[in-house]
Amino acid sequence: MSKKTKDLQPEMLDEQGRKPLKLNYPITFRVGFAFAIVMIFWTAYDFVVPLLLENAYGLPNWARGLIMGLDNILSLFMLPIFGKLSDNAKGKITKKFGRRTPFIVAGTIASVVLMVFVPVVTLHQQELAQDLVKTQVEQHLNEDAWMTEHLTSWYESAEKGEQINGEGAANYVDLQYLKMNNISKEEFVSIRYDSKMTSKKAILGMLGSVTYYYDGEEVADLSAKPEGSTRTYQEILDSNDLYKKFVQPGINTYESHLIYTEITTSSTVSGMAGVKSIAVYMVILLLVLIAMATFRSPAVALMPDVTPKPLRSQANAIINLMGGMGGALAFIIYTVVLFGERLSNYVIIFASVAAGMLLLLAAFLALVKEKKLVARCQEICKEYGIDDFDEEEGTETHTFAEELIEEGDEKYATEHAEEIAAEKAAEPVQEPKKKNKNLKEWWNSKSKLEKGRLVSFWLILASIFMWFMGYNAISSNLSVYTTKALNLSAGIASIISGVSMGVSAIAFIPVGFLAVKIGRRKSIMIGYGLAVISFILICFAINQGQEGMIKAVLFALFYLIAGFGLIIANVNTFPMVTELSTAETVGQYTGYYYTATMSAQAITPMLGGLVMDYVADRYIFLYSAICIVIAIILMVFVKYGDSKPLAKGKKLTKEEKKQVMLDSMDSAD
Repeated sequence: MSKKTKDLQPEMLDEQGRKPLKLNYPITFRVGFAFAIVMIFWTAYDFVVPLLLENAYGLPNWARGLIMGLDNILSLFMLPIFGKLSDNAKGKITKKFGRRTPFIVAGTIASVVLMVFVPVVTLHQQELAQDLVKTQVEQHLNEDAWMTEHLTSWYESAEKGEQINGEGAANYVDLQYLKMNNISKEEFVSIRYDSKMTSKKAILGMLGSVTYYYDGEEVADLSAKPEGSTRTYQEILDSNDLYKKFVQPGINTYESHLIYTEITTSSTVSGMAGVKSIAVYMVILLLVLIAMATFRSPAVALMPDVTPKPLRSQANAIINLMGGMGGALAFIIYTVVLFGERLSNYVIIFASVAAGMLLLLAAFLALVKEKKLVARCQEICKEYGIDDFDEEEGTETHTFAEELIEEGDEKYATEHAEEIAAEKAAEPVQEPKKKNKNLKEWWNSKSKLEKGRLVSFWLILASIFMWFMGYNAISSNLSVYTTKALNLSAGIASIISGVSMGVSAIAFIPVGFLAVKIGRRKSIMIGYGLAVISFILICFAINQGQEGMIKAVLFALFYLIAGFGLIIANVNTFPMVTELSTAETVGQYTGYYYTATMSAQAITPMLGGLVMDYVADRYIFLYSAICIVIAIILMVFVKYGDSKPLAKGKKLTKEEKKQVMLDSMDSAD
């Protein structure tokens, strides 16, 4: 059918002669700018703040994890509070701009003003860490006495299974990797690093032939020796390569220990300035997190305010897409900045993110007029007979006569007394509800089906809790692990993380169809399984003896597998929860879902940090894999909440396919 012929076709109308109810995509995209403001901050926060804490204060992993869990602890309490405050907002500002917009504007501006001070208060600490620790340690890396003393001590402690500076010995010397690469104790202790030896590749410093330099001068013959050295240039290159493979991760851990003990918590450097700095840092960070929490719920709640109920699932998919765009913007900002090695990196990142938030806010204010959009939504609801308000539980219904009486119409009450009495007599007598029923009586009053659905509901929540315990332990420590344990640059680490998650995002749509084909429960267990495989591979298949590029590529590939697992699980877990709810309890069940996810994310960064501190950095992946295996076991026993798989041979209609795509994006938040 030609476009012209199609345009002449009459539009299908319903029984009341109305056009089909359709989502207004342009308006929904505009409203999504509010959620984009939220996500540009959190995406940068999750990757950058762990690096900032590491480089400025050298905190133990458990302490850094505790700080990274603060936002989720605050969210548990503050999101419902500010959601309710915006629901009940009144006054002149509300009458002019709407219920949500004032919170979004005030919260964004407060966050922007405060967040720039987060890295600023750490600048002095970063400078001390660089000058008093990192630079001085680097000067010792080619000294026989200093290196022999430290490498021998670390190796012997690892042989005895002792901790080194309060951490697992494997974070300093991983004997398993040394043995795999046939590196003896004598060879390990003899490794040195000469920072004067550098190299540069022909094309943009990344590709082509390599030119070598020693102390700034080009090296023509690698078999020659620098003046005053007993080693040839080639021997220096080989030793530097061994250092990067087997020693530098331990040196990174040692530097963190020195920063923490000799600067952050020391009273000799500048009179406990480190403790004061981190105290000020924590106060400012807390204020930023509070400011962000004040407008997240209003930003999310704006979409339902301006969207009729039947279209909210589709609209939420668009909102999530806009949030993803905000996250992508943050990724671009911190990746570009982190490729430069400057003390001001974190200030630049936070300032750029703040500028991005203000630009998104300006776009939101220019494109979204909340009062008009809410009024338009109410008109549509009225036209299509959509009830936008659920009756509260226990609300009593009244006859027309009683309503008039309650309004004070005594004349009507006198003239129609007999009629009212007849109406009351005709009403069914309701048994008073029994209050204070104990748990046993409440449970016994349930039918077998109700009991089964409740058991499945709590099993699903428990499984989701363990899933987030596993996955968030990795995501909250990822930037530190990749830079400290794998010895990758922060820029490369951010690219690996961003590309892995970006590529895995192509799974959104196929995952939706997978759930339709085999059901949600099986799809979730496949997602969980992929994450377990990924984390075990990262834990045991990546070792220090591999070349830096090989480690980066392997990590990217393995983490990509986990990314696919994340998409599959997140797309299907939330719908399983809401499947067990009713129209009256869907909001309540959504709250239970976020309680499970946020409580897990509040505690697992610290627990994962303890594993990194007292066992080894790489074993955080084993910790996460164990958590997700428990999630799989719990999901096995779930009997309700699944979607009905598509009958064999049956194909989806165009409308069904479209809805699957929208639902996939909708569930991904």
